[in-house]
Amino acid sequence: MNAKVIFWAIITALGGFLFGFDTAVISGAEQAIQKYWSLSDLQHGFTISIALIGTVTGAFLGRLPADKLGRKKSLVIIAFIFLFASLGTAVATNWYLFVLLRFIGGLGVGASSVIAPIYISEIAPAATRGRLVILFQFNIVLGILISYGSNYIIGSLYHDSWRLMLGIMAIPSLLFLILLRFVPESPRWLILKKSKIDEARQTLQIVNPAGYEQEIQSIIDAKNEEQNDAAAESLFTKRYRFPVTLAILFAFFNQVSGINAIIYYAPRIFGMAGLAKSAALLSTTGIGGVNLLFTMIAIFFIDKIGRKKLMVIGSFGLIVTLGLVTMAFYGGHINGNMVTIYLMAYIAFFAFSQGAVIWVFISEIFPNQVRAKGQTLGSFTHWVMATAIAFSFPYITGKIGGGNTFLFFTVMMVLQLIFVWKMMPETKGKSLEQIERTLTIH
Repeated sequence: MNAKVIFWAIITALGGFLFGFDTAVISGAEQAIQKYWSLSDLQHGFTISIALIGTVTGAFLGRLPADKLGRKKSLVIIAFIFLFASLGTAVATNWYLFVLLRFIGGLGVGASSVIAPIYISEIAPAATRGRLVILFQFNIVLGILISYGSNYIIGSLYHDSWRLMLGIMAIPSLLFLILLRFVPESPRWLILKKSKIDEARQTLQIVNPAGYEQEIQSIIDAKNEEQNDAAAESLFTKRYRFPVTLAILFAFFNQVSGINAIIYYAPRIFGMAGLAKSAALLSTTGIGGVNLLFTMIAIFFIDKIGRKKLMVIGSFGLIVTLGLVTMAFYGGHINGNMVTIYLMAYIAFFAFSQGAVIWVFISEIFPNQVRAKGQTLGSFTHWVMATAIAFSFPYITGKIGGGNTFLFFTVMMVLQLIFVWKMMPETKGKSLEQIERTLTIH
């Protein structure tokens, strides 16, 4: 891989770091925030989930700037959003203003989940696309881990200062904004939306020195074919039925695994299992470390054994680990240390499979002309489910208990295994245009 391509992918993947940091940092601050404004359980659930409502909105609207302004300019806007929201939430003294700023920050998370994977997939060589796009997920889990570590340090040294926990995200936000100036525009966007073939050629010469002219012609041919079809830009047509179905189901199962409930409420879950507050925060940091480690391992396998095999392995592992957590809660006397081990194993299987594959797979399966719309659909489904689960998790666990809640997640992973086995295609090693010809109806 060309060093410049790796550099561009790493910079773009910083959007994933901010995504992960913003998503998880609230776990260390949520109880202090509830106490600060004396929030009821319903108000508290709304305060935590409002960022996810913003994320759903950002995911839904993300394709508009991605298609109209370009991938790079859209990423710059996202960097500004993260910077503004992190500084704003750190100083807010009014609950309504705080909620609004968390919503704005969520817009950045949702938009980044659409635009960053698209950009990386469009500049990456086919043989290494999985490894480069997975950098986005790697940075998500790195952001989660750093936020957990940051929360632990701030909680220990600064008396649980939730303002500092949230405000410190301004530092990586500013760094992301500065580094984006070194990233070129997506060559596929330049050809498809602006017909700037010469400008696109300059980037593709770096990405694919031996076959860039053939790649340019392949992009142009796909564009011409789609232009000859009057319905080619409409996502919900027979032509795109299969990739649409894949994106919706993949995103749905990603969230009904319970991942965001665990990421958002890890200290609370460990508290339910009987761990003290300091031990719960430390265990949460351990989960972040396992998440990062197994995402790194997945980087080495995703282009070798493929996306589908990772999902099969992960689905089996998630069924077993979630089943063990379920049994622990049903057992009456809960061993907090064992629940910690089970959840760390769960995170390992998730990071190795769903966590690593989701943004790679959804960014690959849609044709060039509707890729932003398709990525929007997958991200929108993902975040709608994440919002519903994060909003309802405290209430549901309070009503039906941890055992029944984790039993639901276990059953969903059995259904996911069937989906992967029967429906999911393999996309490793194929160009985006080759995948298009395989999955769409002509």
